[in-house]
Amino acid sequence: MEKYLGLDLGTVTLGIAKSDSLGFVHGVETFRFTKGQYSKARERVHQLVKELDIKNVVLGLPITLHNEEGEASQRSLRFKEDLLKEDSSLNIIMVDERLTSVSANKLISEMNMSHKQRKDSVDRIAACEILDIYIRRLQNNG
Repeated sequence: MEKYLGLDLGTVTLGIAKSDSLGFVHGVETFRFTKGQYSKARERVHQLVKELDIKNVVLGLPITLHNEEGEASQRSLRFKEDLLKEDSSLNIIMVDERLTSVSANKLISEMNMSHKQRKDSVDRIAACEILDIYIRRLQNNG
């Protein structure tokens, strides 16, 4: 199986996960950047893509519970476009990330983490869930 990078884009953080050749998902990091400095987040993505030899990126698309694209969706779509302008060889797949942050927060609550640990983990875990959704879909359709 090909390797993938999973991303959960926020306004000041980028949750990052990766998959291995067996399809297992691993959290990489929660990358922090100054609000509005998405170029720093894109630089980190390009750095990891190169280091990990990955061509496929799965990016969360925040759709509202009313099945609409809001401001957060537009931010993710712009992020995708900008990544592709910088490296057109990337294959970027958008995945509906509805409820992944809720699920990540629930998982973290069950782990009895401190507030700081929760804050440092939620986006990385959400990225893992986004990537896992896509990989399971691939495995079920393959």
